[in-house]
Amino acid sequence: MKYQLLHQSTEERMELILRGSISKTVLLLAFPTLMMSLVQSLLPLTDGLYINNYSGSISASAVTYGEPVINLVIGIAQGLGVAAMALIGQTNGRGEYENARRMAVQITAFTMLLSFIAVPLLIGAAFPISWHVTQEISAGVFRYLALYSAVLPFAFFQTAFNAIRNAMGHPEDTFIPALLLLAFKTLFNYVFIAWLGLDIFGCVLASWISELLISLWMFYVLFLKKGPERLRLKGFRFERELTAVLVRLGIPTMLSNLTMSLGIFLINNDVQKYGAVVLNGAGIASNITGVCFIVPAAFGAAVTTMVSMNIGAGQPEKAKHACTAASGMSIVTSFIMIAFLMSLGNVLTGCFTRNPEVLAVAVPALHTYAFSIIGFAVCQVQLGAFVGMGRTRMPLLIGFLRIWLIRMIFIWFTEPTLGVYAVFWGNLFSNSVAAVLTTAMVLRTRWRSVI
Repeated sequence: MKYQLLHQSTEERMELILRGSISKTVLLLAFPTLMMSLVQSLLPLTDGLYINNYSGSISASAVTYGEPVINLVIGIAQGLGVAAMALIGQTNGRGEYENARRMAVQITAFTMLLSFIAVPLLIGAAFPISWHVTQEISAGVFRYLALYSAVLPFAFFQTAFNAIRNAMGHPEDTFIPALLLLAFKTLFNYVFIAWLGLDIFGCVLASWISELLISLWMFYVLFLKKGPERLRLKGFRFERELTAVLVRLGIPTMLSNLTMSLGIFLINNDVQKYGAVVLNGAGIASNITGVCFIVPAAFGAAVTTMVSMNIGAGQPEKAKHACTAASGMSIVTSFIMIAFLMSLGNVLTGCFTRNPEVLAVAVPALHTYAFSIIGFAVCQVQLGAFVGMGRTRMPLLIGFLRIWLIRMIFIWFTEPTLGVYAVFWGNLFSNSVAAVLTTAMVLRTRWRSVI
């Protein structure tokens, strides 16, 4: 059967996922997700690039400190997105396409409701958070967090869109808006930061305008574009039973994202005591390596789609083989990313700053972070398989162990000797141990739905 890949319906894409070659299908699903994730990871990189070069280390440190807090809030939407992929994917696997579209509308509406609750929460949190940092970045942290609250509804909506299209077997639909978002963000960062000199306000304004434009396009694709997959709001009302299932599946992943972002925030809080220069250097290394972390981990979303649909269709062995194939691909991709970072690390960090004190922190941090990619990638792929089965508590467990237990304890014991470098080595150690744990769990799990 000849597949017109970019114009397939959900039913045709389902046939490919359930009957096609595992390796080819994993690559088909992973590539657009990989490209989308790669583009998304470049967004904070563009912020860092412009803020570092045109606003200085203090503003850059404020943004670096504030980003995990924002990610903590957006983690709520990402938790719902993970639940959506499991629910919609398994429903499609059973051939209940109309029911899957009904679920998609419910998920979108509930996600937006939560976004409007999150806005005042972030504004309120900006006060105590800015009070507990060094005086030199306090005002910048408050300004960044309070202003960014206006971007949250768009960020939540985009998370729902990406989850729905991935669950429908169309990850390629997430790539184009991500690419446009990067283009808009780069353009508006230049206008507002480099040209007009608006500093942190310009950074947030660039995000607001860019995310608004992309959200309008996504709304058109979901609700206005004619076709069999068009979602309809007519007669909509919240369904208590479906919302309860969504919350039950989503809460573990929400908590996982929250604990991970909170852990990173607390680690940044520990780093900022060494001063804005050190925090800036660590932030530069994190932004650069973040791009490379995303690439091999993108196979995790493909695994969630394949596992959920194959489990829903009663094909557990094929689901298991998809996880194995994706794990191998993520390891190979990780080594490529490591080679890239080790060979070009000095050049990449030099694009952000020429301050030798900042570079003295950024370069060794980047080299240490690079080797953390392997463990992180394997862990994310295997957690994607658990999510596909509906075992959404597994990311919560592993996230807690990785960040709060393994990494925090490592930093606590080694910081007196290693100083700030304990944070970088703690990342490598905790990711490696987490990969060993998830591999052991995958080998022992029963491949069946728990929804």
